Amino acid sequence: MFNDIGALELVTLVVLAVLVFGPDKLPKVIQDVTRTIRKIREFSDSAKQDIREELGPEFKDFEFEDLNPKTFLRKQLDNDELGLKEIRNGFDLKKEMAEVTDAVHGRDPESSSSGSSSSASSGSGGGRIDMSKKPETPGRTDKPGDDRPPFDMDAT
Repeated sequence: MFNDIGALELVTLVVLAVLVFGPDKLPKVIQDVTRTIRKIREFSDSAKQDIREELGPEFKDFEFEDLNPKTFLRKQLDNDELGLKEIRNGFDLKKEMAEVTDAVHGRDPESSSSGSSSSASSGSGGGRIDMSKKPETPGRTDKPGDDRPPFDMDAT
């Protein structure tokens, strides 16, 4: 219940409890608090049991923690009926990214995998893509002032 409370916080709570309630009333307050917590747990357990009885025998394995979406998804994804583990294990992110990069640059995937060492030595930065470079368009003569797009006064 209090798994995230450290030793210093616990000592601080005990000192505050002694100061607020006093050493005479503190044992009675602790008994009252534990009795209240016990009653709340009993009420909760009986409500869960009543709900399970009302749902019927087909829901005997039903756990209320499964209603949490994270728990539900984790339980369903761990179940291998859909073959998700094979899909997850067969997915190679580096290979997929290389294929996407090749498709963007218009290269054949076979030529990029066999010629990756030649492209790495030709100045592509060890297989890394320089996104700051502008694509080259054949047949276009760039002037030094043609870097900006045309300005449209009506669009602003």
